[in-house]
Amino acid sequence: MVRTAVTVDLDAPTNDQPQPLHNRWHPDIPAVANVEPGEPFRVECIDWTGGQVEDSDTANDIRDMDLDRNHHLSGPIHVEGAKPGDIIAVDILDIGTIYGHEWGYNGIFAQENGGGFLTAHYPDACKSIWSLDGVYATSRHVPGVRFEGMIHPGLIGTAPSQELLEQWNERERALADTDSAEVPNHPTGEDVPPNALPPNENEALVGNLAGEDAERVASEGARTVPPRENGGNCDIKDLSLGSRVYFPVFVEGAKLSMGDIHFSQGDGEITFCGAIEMPGYLDLEVEVIENGVEKLGVDHPIFEPGHMGPTYSDYLVFEGYSVDEHGTQHYLDAHVAHRRACLDAIEYLKGFGYTGEQAYMILGTAPIESRIAGIVDIPNTCVTVSIPKSIFEFDIDPSARGSYDGTSRGDVARTD
Repeated sequence: MVRTAVTVDLDAPTNDQPQPLHNRWHPDIPAVANVEPGEPFRVECIDWTGGQVEDSDTANDIRDMDLDRNHHLSGPIHVEGAKPGDIIAVDILDIGTIYGHEWGYNGIFAQENGGGFLTAHYPDACKSIWSLDGVYATSRHVPGVRFEGMIHPGLIGTAPSQELLEQWNERERALADTDSAEVPNHPTGEDVPPNALPPNENEALVGNLAGEDAERVASEGARTVPPRENGGNCDIKDLSLGSRVYFPVFVEGAKLSMGDIHFSQGDGEITFCGAIEMPGYLDLEVEVIENGVEKLGVDHPIFEPGHMGPTYSDYLVFEGYSVDEHGTQHYLDAHVAHRRACLDAIEYLKGFGYTGEQAYMILGTAPIESRIAGIVDIPNTCVTVSIPKSIFEFDIDPSARGSYDGTSRGDVARTD
């Protein structure tokens, strides 16, 4: 039996869990559990929104979501013997759904509330619900696809030291204070996202701290949205079953935290709420590598992928270049190139009866492969988006597209 180090109650409010949660990075957030190196242990996690999304056919919950509350992380977990300068090697032994909650969701966020990768093209809130049957996912909102998920934690990492936290805050505040027009590759127009998200006390969860300590940590704590040197919200689909992740240790005990579990995701998590989000559990085991930062020569996470995920061999591949939708040439801009490849893939799938939003969600949820194919040939970076053909219950070859009879494939959940 694997010992459960952190438990959750999916019927309880986020601030009334069996062990307190947190949604900020700070060295002073207390550990909620201790584990020994070599000891298998289980960590349960609520979904990243804290239960704000319902299994329903309306996207009102996506439209009205309070983004300041997210993420909701289980931990920190104190690893006995880990000290600054060490590396902890975390083995992902198992990941799964919590009994009675075998469903997940994907969302396109409204432009005025978070937006997403293609928000200029899909500005309205939408949602799809996915049924999780063993290793397979299907959706009543996106019919005609069935795929094996690469279940993974979207977010996992160690606590920063006070010095590292201050470095994060200094560099991100400087970027946040910069005029967006001066930031390379930053989108322009109305409702554009901020350059960065400096500390914000609103809806901060800081474990069981109270009083002045809670106020200080909330005012200093780094937001958990971006990935950093401690790991964090990397959203790497290949960090799945059987993976071993090497994290630098910055504080005594490492203070390992995790959450934002995804049943499946395409590279890029492009709809922002771009995976199949769910609560779930992770079974883990940790090894401490003494003085590992120096021994391995790294001061950031590295990982060895597992070999338990789906294996696809037949893809349809779309190419994108650094020329935007308006015909403007950009210089080696992979963001623009990826967007163009995704838009072309979406347009292609619309020829098989999908709405643009359904196709967008397929790219966000299915194990799509995205790659920078070329980044040296000025002025165009080339990015590819590869869709596994076998996830569809019909033929998506170019030879079949022209013969599709035009039958609708339903639609995603939209707002009332």
